[in-house]
Amino acid sequence: MSLKSKDLLTIEELSSTEIQLILDTASSFKEVSTRSVKKVPALRGRTVVLFFQEPSTRTRVSFELAAKRLSADILNVQTASSSLVKGETLIDTLKTLESMTIDALVVRHKCSGVPLMLANMTNATVINAGDGFHEHPTQGLLDMLTIKEQKGKIEGQTVTIIGDITHSRVARSNIHGLQKMGAKVRVCAPPTLLPAGIEKMGVEVYHDLDKALKDTDVVYVLRLQLERQKKNLFPTIREYSQLYSVTSERLKHAKKDAIVMHPGPMNRGVEISSGVADGPASVIDEQVTNGVAVRMAVLYLLKGEKGENNG
Repeated sequence: MSLKSKDLLTIEELSSTEIQLILDTASSFKEVSTRSVKKVPALRGRTVVLFFQEPSTRTRVSFELAAKRLSADILNVQTASSSLVKGETLIDTLKTLESMTIDALVVRHKCSGVPLMLANMTNATVINAGDGFHEHPTQGLLDMLTIKEQKGKIEGQTVTIIGDITHSRVARSNIHGLQKMGAKVRVCAPPTLLPAGIEKMGVEVYHDLDKALKDTDVVYVLRLQLERQKKNLFPTIREYSQLYSVTSERLKHAKKDAIVMHPGPMNRGVEISSGVADGPASVIDEQVTNGVAVRMAVLYLLKGEKGENNG
């Protein structure tokens, strides 16, 4: 069994069966990272280009590790060291890379829709590593794997996503994916940090954090993305922290066995306290570990010999 598309651009376009396939494949790949030689030959001879036009540590490094552990050849292309700084267009850059017979292009870009545009112009596999405010599908997938491992299942779990929903591609991917897999999703933020009409996505909307956390199985904290905000959407960071920071005291409103997640990087003392981030409920380190396995699974299912679906 393989994925229907040659690309991974959104979780919204994946079926629950495809999501389950990725999660199951990722679980099997976790064992590779425990070996003394952390490699399998699944992508030997394949070339994977990491085309990151925004700053990234976790996503870029985990994609690079994933590709290397599958024995692929890696090429890093970043704006500061590419011809894009000389005025070359994205399309011309793509044509140049395609002329080198690449197999997969992992794209992160500040503009929503860029991975889709590139996918429509190349026979290479395109994987969205985050585009604008749109989606971040592999983050959503690794989050679902983490929830499945920690809670035993995704179906029936109540997941509360807290913070800057408007500017969060992670929130969108998680909302689509979690609901497809049977979870109940709540969002909690000031009205200014919630996109208009978010109720249409099937989520429950809260503005009071204590009420949102009641009977929650998974507390998902988002970073306050000040660099993406074009205007002040709340009076002060201090006030935001007083109302929406997940602290040990506030966490008591959630279920006793609730887990705490964060996609990183964290603003400690703003959206989450160090006591919670480093506490027993935190599975943030497990998310990072699962990122490598999920990205191995995606690359394998799209470009491995058994998973290749684009000729």
